[in-house]
Amino acid sequence: MKEKINAWLALSRLPFHLVGILPFLLGAILAWVFLGFFRWDIFLWGIAGVVLIMLATYYAGEYWDYEGDFLAAQKGPSRFAGGSQVLQRGLIKRRTALYASLVCVLLAAIVGILLQFLYLTGPLTVFLGVIGIIGGFFYSAKPIRWVSRGLGEIWIAFNYGWLTIAASFYLQVGYFISLIHFMAFPVAFTVFNVILLNEFPDFEADRDTGKKNLVVRLGLNRAMILYSLAAIASWFTMATTLTLGFLWPWSLVCYLPVLAISVGLVILMLRGAWINRSTLEKLCGLNIIVNLGTTLVFIVAVLVL
Repeated sequence: MKEKINAWLALSRLPFHLVGILPFLLGAILAWVFLGFFRWDIFLWGIAGVVLIMLATYYAGEYWDYEGDFLAAQKGPSRFAGGSQVLQRGLIKRRTALYASLVCVLLAAIVGILLQFLYLTGPLTVFLGVIGIIGGFFYSAKPIRWVSRGLGEIWIAFNYGWLTIAASFYLQVGYFISLIHFMAFPVAFTVFNVILLNEFPDFEADRDTGKKNLVVRLGLNRAMILYSLAAIASWFTMATTLTLGFLWPWSLVCYLPVLAISVGLVILMLRGAWINRSTLEKLCGLNIIVNLGTTLVFIVAVLVL
């Protein structure tokens, strides 16, 4: 039983849920600070919906990327790529992961219906949830499989950037404000880079199994350039948002360590540090810190207003 529980925990990738939970928290804090409105019950149901969609995404990815993850593991283990290897080790049946993904989609749909029609959170509630499911579940799932169409990374940037912040704010107050759109850009660019860099260790396995993500389509060198451009875009969009007036200067002080890490990553990428697999894994870890740190900077900036 303990082995099964640990297998499901590994399959669920709980630490990676922070990339969705923190932006959702940011949206709720925006509603509370700027409009003085916050309902815990709506927030908790919303978190449940976000987690369910993320679980559906991860489980579906484990099922549909089975062959690629198997080949990737032969290159060496990685905490940020190649899947959890739970299915490959036979700890959980492959088809069980697919069933679990579909159950999570169903439960997420129920949460959306409850929020819209019981809690009256607004007519766009279910629609926003459906968008999240389309971008998440079908990131790996056939027949759409965004990741093989060169659109998966863009969907993830949208879902974990704008959608989670906007949906959280909307659930609380029933409409959007323009600040959400400004905040979404740097979060979206950094999570885009999380996905992009995590594809580097799996490049050969993805290529050999026909998984035509952006790294496979561009090649490692051009993907490295794209990573650098996305990072630079995150710096400029962050600067734009932080200088809107009411977020200055605390946010700038908080952002400097995140900016330093991001600049360092770009320099290392341009110097080819990603060629070494063990170094690449460290870069992937720091890359996630940049994304989480970017969202945390916004949270702190809003809270200290």
